[in-house]
Amino acid sequence: EQLGHTLGIARRLVRAGKRVDLTGLDAEMGFVCARTLDLSPEDGRAVRPALIELQTELDALWNAVTAHGTPHSVAKARGTPPPG
Repeated sequence: EQLGHTLGIARRLVRAGKRVDLTGLDAEMGFVCARTLDLSPEDGRAVRPALIELQTELDALWNAVTAHGTPHSVAKARGTPPPG
């Protein structure tokens, strides 16, 4: 929940033309993913909507950064190679 809130703030700042330091975003996303692997199948299903929401926020940040700046940090957090 807190990470999703942080992503939302970062997205709004980027859209406002502000520079945002995304250092550590990849580590935070990796931590969340690793923790979900430790969950029981039942608990994993329970957190799935929150993970989908988190992915939606990350995608929105990706779109904002690629429209307004250099997307390398977001690409790393998404697990995709940066463009260009």
